[in-house]
Amino acid sequence: MEVSTIIFWLLPLGLVIYIVTIYNSLVTLKNRYLNAFSQIEVQLKRRYDLIPNLVETAKAYMAHERETLDAVISARNDAAAILKAMANGNVGSSELGKLAAAEGSLQGALGKLNVTMEAYPDLKANENMLQLSEEITTTENRVAFARQGFNDAVMAYNTYRQSFPPVFFAAKFGHPENATLLEFEDSAQIQTPPKVSF
Repeated sequence: MEVSTIIFWLLPLGLVIYIVTIYNSLVTLKNRYLNAFSQIEVQLKRRYDLIPNLVETAKAYMAHERETLDAVISARNDAAAILKAMANGNVGSSELGKLAAAEGSLQGALGKLNVTMEAYPDLKANENMLQLSEEITTTENRVAFARQGFNDAVMAYNTYRQSFPPVFFAAKFGHPENATLLEFEDSAQIQTPPKVSF
């Protein structure tokens, strides 16, 4: 067999193998960020499950703060409904935007609840309230960690998808657009350094 015949067969075979590798890499990276989102989903569901217990505990002490408690439950229900709608990998940019907005509303309602609880020292000292507050804080940290993992996976996917030559094949292989980072309102506040003046 001549060298030119070998090259004639190896070159197309190598090209096919390379294109298959690009396809497999895109699928792998997309599955990684979808898996990373499922980790966020687990932690958010945990937090959504803790919030009604927090409100029930607070109701006994905060009879005059019904509006605040209802706002927390309403914001929790809205966020939980959006998260449920995102099941099965439905993590497009509009869905992530809705989730971020719902989380912002929930954080605002929880913040108002925390400020209101300051006026009830017996509630702050309640053992159930202390335990629930600690669990919610721990879960918030887990959400932040999971969100970082998701955003890292999205960044890896987007970087590979935009690189050469995968950029030419991505849309043809069912990856028409970049994945979207999940950013909550608090992330913008954390990134802004405090201003100190003397």
